[in-house]
Amino acid sequence: MALSDDKHRLHKALPEFEGIKRYWDKTNDCVAAKILPGEYYVSVTNELITTVLGSCISVCIRDPKNGIGGMNHFMLPKDNSNDGSIVSDAARYGNYAMEHLINDILHYGGERRNLEFKVFGGGKVLDMKMNIGQKNIDFVFEYLKMENFSVLTDDVGDIYPRKVNYFPKTGVARVKKLKKLHNQTIITRENRYLDEIKKAPVVSDVELF
Repeated sequence: MALSDDKHRLHKALPEFEGIKRYWDKTNDCVAAKILPGEYYVSVTNELITTVLGSCISVCIRDPKNGIGGMNHFMLPKDNSNDGSIVSDAARYGNYAMEHLINDILHYGGERRNLEFKVFGGGKVLDMKMNIGQKNIDFVFEYLKMENFSVLTDDVGDIYPRKVNYFPKTGVARVKKLKKLHNQTIITRENRYLDEIKKAPVVSDVELF
């Protein structure tokens, strides 16, 4: 099939997500949305959300009864506070990443009581004293516990990057550890992302429905 024909098969994304890169995935025979660090995506159709994680975390969330779900991709910035509280700058950034994804799922017809969660990432891939991956893991599990959400499945930690393919309609998540990765693309991307959020961590004013 010609590339132009593939483009014609791309249905419209939800208005908030028109800026996310989308393409026709011939292997899975569906539309795929590729998210980068700091992005998230919500779908109400039969499409794939894909990303590659190093130290970052992706949480896959869906409402199986109403057929809507999404995935985020985030990392916590360095936390300069010493109190370790959940209201620190780093935690506020994590709250922002989680709350926007959850609220958009609810906005498009999802119900909080139906939500199921799958968590991926947090590998120790960045060369620094602080284990950023573990910090991200600790945050997301504490966040979900505080919000009274349970995790259906997870694949976190270790020393390898991961490729995650998630199908919100079915809840299927496919994870591949990239043990033979020979380039620095993921590490470079995450270091750049970490530098950006260190300079201007997001302060969330969003509250869950």
